[in-house]
Amino acid sequence: MSYWTQSRSPLYSFLFTIPIFFIYEIGIFFISKDDVWVLRNGADALMRQLLASFGIFGLYGIGAIFLFAFIIVFIRQKKQWDKTDIHFDYLLLMTAESAVWALCLYFLLSNILVGLMNPIGKSIIQQVTLAIGAGIYEEFLFRVLLIYGLNGILGFIFQWSVNIRRWGAMIVAAGIFSAFHFIGEYGDYFSLDLFLLRFFAGLVLGIVYFVRGFGITAYAHSIYDLIVLTQLTTRY
Repeated sequence: MSYWTQSRSPLYSFLFTIPIFFIYEIGIFFISKDDVWVLRNGADALMRQLLASFGIFGLYGIGAIFLFAFIIVFIRQKKQWDKTDIHFDYLLLMTAESAVWALCLYFLLSNILVGLMNPIGKSIIQQVTLAIGAGIYEEFLFRVLLIYGLNGILGFIFQWSVNIRRWGAMIVAAGIFSAFHFIGEYGDYFSLDLFLLRFFAGLVLGIVYFVRGFGITAYAHSIYDLIVLTQLTTRY
């Protein structure tokens, strides 16, 4: 199979996103206990609160569940290993491709510098950690889980075709993704322009997800946030 086919597979997404997953979790580990509950990535915190409603607690519980889900995908994909070759040069190409998508997103959103992120960390290390976490957790929540769930609901209710269901799910998920950034103590004040900008960003990331898979989408989001963070910290 070609790079374009294999690079969007669950196996390659697993291999590709494991490094930023561990970078984020290790970064969170070194944040002081007084800050960690406040500064932990918003999507991560939201999923942690949802798990708490089911009696599943723990600061690193969501990370453990996320890693467990990755392992399940890895094991299921392992059945196809006889037909799948692991090309580590593909992982390098995926990094480069993610950077290209991130730059495209940056230039599309260049009218408002903080299109997707609002750094709240007290130090640059905290801000970098959160920027990396946004890519993996927000894409996992809003692209993988939400679009999958909405796709199933729309299919059950309306019996639409696969493509219409996907577009419908992607549009609704983009709206929820945008609204998410205005919720909570560290959320932005609501602005229609900013909402529409992030809604558009959600659509772009949704298209990247459908076309190129979770791994490249997560990296593109993280790299975009790191570009914005660099701009913000070097502005003066």
